[in-house]
Amino acid sequence: MAIRQILRRSLSSERKSTEVPKGHLAVYVGESEKKRFVIPLSYLNHPSFQDLLCRAEEEFGFHHPMGGLNIPCSEDLFVDLTSHLSRT
Repeated sequence: MAIRQILRRSLSSERKSTEVPKGHLAVYVGESEKKRFVIPLSYLNHPSFQDLLCRAEEEFGFHHPMGGLNIPCSEDLFVDLTSHLSRT
């Protein structure tokens, strides 16, 4: 449950912060309303996250007008995945 709180704190739609700490990446998640999360770059190496990246490429290509990577999945699925990755 702690990762859920951390991810919610990193949600910048309320703060409108554009800063991303070194070693992290901004991603936008959600099916209709996109929410911004800041994740560690190390997540990009995990096979489950790479599956999401492939889906993002298929759906959005390489053009991401929001300035971050758009991930085509539900917020709940993303939080579950990142919670798992944070424990490994």
